[in-house]
Amino acid sequence: MHQKAELSSRAPLQTAGEGAPAATASLLPPYFLALGTFAIGTEGFMIAPLLPTIAQDVAMSLSATATLVIVFTLVMSLSSPISTVATAGLRRRNTLLVAMVIFTLGNLLAAFSSSFSTLMIARILMAVASGLYVPSANSLAGVIVPAEKRGRALAIVSGGMTIAIALGLPLGALVGHTFGWRSTFLAVAVMGLVAIIGILWGIRRDAGSQIAVATLGQRLGVVRQKPVLRLLAITLFWSIGAYTAYPYVAPYLTEVLDFGPAGIGATVSLWGVAAAIGVTMGGRLNDRFGSNRVVFWSLVLLGAAFAVLALVTPLSPAAALVPVLAAVLVWGFSVWSFFPAQMARLIAAGDVSQASVALALNTSTMYLGFSIGSAMGAGVIGTGTVWGIGAIAALSEAIAIGLDRRFYGKSNR
Repeated sequence: MHQKAELSSRAPLQTAGEGAPAATASLLPPYFLALGTFAIGTEGFMIAPLLPTIAQDVAMSLSATATLVIVFTLVMSLSSPISTVATAGLRRRNTLLVAMVIFTLGNLLAAFSSSFSTLMIARILMAVASGLYVPSANSLAGVIVPAEKRGRALAIVSGGMTIAIALGLPLGALVGHTFGWRSTFLAVAVMGLVAIIGILWGIRRDAGSQIAVATLGQRLGVVRQKPVLRLLAITLFWSIGAYTAYPYVAPYLTEVLDFGPAGIGATVSLWGVAAAIGVTMGGRLNDRFGSNRVVFWSLVLLGAAFAVLALVTPLSPAAALVPVLAAVLVWGFSVWSFFPAQMARLIAAGDVSQASVALALNTSTMYLGFSIGSAMGAGVIGTGTVWGIGAIAALSEAIAIGLDRRFYGKSNR
């Protein structure tokens, strides 16, 4: 999950430490920022395979327990622009520290929660902290390095999320199924503490003092631009489809393939590796074939993968095994190959000076879609028709494809 906030046109060099040589330290600070995005990404993705275990422990239905995902994504979507503006007067390093302290405390609260309501409060705290940290980290990464290294700095910070998809997600599932779901929150709390230490040690107090945060009015002004609004609509339906299915991968695999914790963990790992490859290759494919083509074919592949997940549910576990695993691979790859190409289109859609605002709004839209999708998926799972999550997800991607063809069809060929 990647977000780029407002970048100043100036990009002076700021080093990791007060006395560190600029030549050797110029790309070091973004790695400290990436510690935080790795922790946030791990927590955000790890909960999906653990939902059945949490539901059993708190004696609630799976669809009710899924509100942990629904509320998290909704709060993150709505709080991110508000918290970013509200903390505009703070030093950027202090903003990051506040966000990461809240995030770490939220994970500790979740680990030792005695009730579902306490766990929900913990997830809300994590959502607010995540919505503040990610755009702040990206905006800071863009100005603490020379202009010619800005792209690499942003890639490093975003890479924290990518690594979380590839490593943090399966690791969280493994730890959770082996030692209990509470242990995963403890593990992420340790990651958060490491990130706090890294920020204190590796980021100067005055880093990013020249960053100007866009007001809510400026953000709304960008939304009113038709090219941006069209792209946000595509992002919305892409994300609805993605999270109609993703949080419920564990019950799907249990019912369709008769998988236990080991099989679910292995499949989630497979998805994570494919997703990491997809987000990496998406950028390269974008450079070679153009963003419109990459977005279109990513949506087509993603919709097809979800359709397969829906169609194979009547088959026996043995007959469904290969199609499901193939669909999971395509799903993981295509759902994230879409993202860098879509960001490239947003950058090109309007005024370059407002591109970072458009990207931040794209992330808020993405999390809003995640919230809607996870709520729809919870309703489907509650009825016991597990095939429905694949069907609704495929339909959402079909709508995204239709919107894309309407606005950008001539460029997809």
